[in-house]
Amino acid sequence: MRFLAIGEAMLELSEQSPLWALNVAGDTFNTAWHVKRLLGDTAEVEYLSVLGTDPFSDRIARFMAASGIGTRFLRRDPGRGPGLYAISLQDGERSFTYWRDRSAARLLADDPEHLAAALDWAGTIYFSGITLAILTPEARARLLSALETAHAAGRRLIFDPNLRPRLWEDAPTMRATITRAAGLADVLLPSFEDEAQHFGDADLAACARRYGADAGRDVVVKNGGQDVLLAVDGARTLWPLDTVTPVDTTGAGDAFNAGWIAARHRGLDADASLAAAHDLARHVVSIQGALG
Repeated sequence: MRFLAIGEAMLELSEQSPLWALNVAGDTFNTAWHVKRLLGDTAEVEYLSVLGTDPFSDRIARFMAASGIGTRFLRRDPGRGPGLYAISLQDGERSFTYWRDRSAARLLADDPEHLAAALDWAGTIYFSGITLAILTPEARARLLSALETAHAAGRRLIFDPNLRPRLWEDAPTMRATITRAAGLADVLLPSFEDEAQHFGDADLAACARRYGADAGRDVVVKNGGQDVLLAVDGARTLWPLDTVTPVDTTGAGDAFNAGWIAARHRGLDADASLAAAHDLARHVVSIQGALG
């Protein structure tokens, strides 16, 4: 498996009283990290992004390499640095404060030749709504066009809409871009609460239909730890999940995605893959920070 994730690896501050811990995280990076841990030598995992040339960017790059994630598609920009976010917790639910306006990752689609080389290398490409949201409109269009070309050439695309309205120019742009990106994907991993709020889906089945379940796409509608809808392999199943009391929900969806991707790659059926995805997410919410 040649797995390419696209997005932003950030510095993460998580409060571990009385001090704060500094880690590396970011939605697509979290998934790539888990995929590598789950699949080991059976998967080559690369991360397409941009970092600065500062010591903290070096720290992120070293962490990637130490985790077995390749850095051949990681560019550097001396005028920018990594984004930073801090986690605030209330009864296990998280909220974030971000410092990312000057993040180098916003330039990840600015080099067309580099972008094309990364997509040509990959067999499976993973990206998210956040990947798209942090880009300028011109870079966003460039990335989507490159992904369309890659998909036409036989690359498998996996997309998590990961709706974050604060990152977008406006809600109509977010909805239109997410819809276009979803139309390119073979596998979609939306979260129902966000989808219902911003697209008006009445229920999980409506969400799955809007993302192309009737057209043969695999759609797994996550539901905040509640029942998950599988619209996979031509069948639909509402899968009940056991209740979990979280310590920190940061990265739960990213871990779920990785568990699903890795299990499907190993040839597991939909039910077994969902169980694997839920087990990993359950582990991640039992600890602080995005990575287990």
